Amino acid sequence: MEEKKILHITNGDDLSEQITNLKLPGDVITWREMLCEGPASMDVGDEEFVLRRRTFLLEKYNISEEQYQEEFLSELAKLAAINNYDEIVLWFEFDLFSHMNMLALISFMLQNKKDGPFSLVCSRKLKGEAEMTALSQLSDKNLKEHYNHRIPLEKADIQTAQLIWELYCSKNPKKLTSEIKKTTNFEYLSSSIRAHIERFPNVKTGLNTLEVNVLKLIEEHDIKSMHHLLGYALQYQGYYGYVDVQMQRILDKLSPFYETSEDKLKLNEDGIKALKGTKNYYQNLKDDEYYGGVKKYDFLYDPVSHNLLKL
Repeated sequence: MEEKKILHITNGDDLSEQITNLKLPGDVITWREMLCEGPASMDVGDEEFVLRRRTFLLEKYNISEEQYQEEFLSELAKLAAINNYDEIVLWFEFDLFSHMNMLALISFMLQNKKDGPFSLVCSRKLKGEAEMTALSQLSDKNLKEHYNHRIPLEKADIQTAQLIWELYCSKNPKKLTSEIKKTTNFEYLSSSIRAHIERFPNVKTGLNTLEVNVLKLIEEHDIKSMHHLLGYALQYQGYYGYVDVQMQRILDKLSPFYETSEDKLKLNEDGIKALKGTKNYYQNLKDDEYYGGVKKYDFLYDPVSHNLLKL
């Protein structure tokens, strides 16, 4: 019997390396983007999409056009050219960072008439584990175990993925709230959508969930330095999956809310008010930041109804 032709698509170089070391059958392509942040348009890889992403990544993260070409667009070209695979295995984590990349990838594959069959290897709690572990941090044995128990994705799953990417890139993120209740084979898709919706400024304070979380860390822990705070913020960010450069931007933006002395970070008066919810800082924080198809500050998150309100 002929061996199945398998394509592995991962969310990062560490994971690609591990899969290669595991000597799993098949080819490996790495997806290097961070589509959970910045502007994006629906047709992944087209002129508008590339222009928006290049501009954003250069401006906010100093990623050059050459680097973007080499690390992302060249892999995209490989994906557009593939055919005749019996199975496409998606290796993506449980967090928002990974999920947005995965939704864009699925949409790109469908645009290019590659409709699978797809399966998913996603981090899940293993027996005896207190916390979720990222795929790239699993032992070879556990990673192989995850692979052997990969989840086949059905047509309905793929359609939902495409729809959510479409809504993320649309002008109306409010429609995403109704997708949270959908049951799919993407175990953490609902958590990721919920996390995304909570990134819009809170109607009461003007800060979002991630920003409030950082202030809470300063309030509740003995944080010695900015480096110390960055470590905590990364460790305790829940379902976001932000990497250090993204988190650093959040810490920088929040600098008006805390003070740094030689051996301690502490909240100032504004930080305390923001945390207590006694003052709204929407106007102080407002900028041109984008999530997909909309500006972050064009919508407010209402924690009571869990809905978004258009400004």
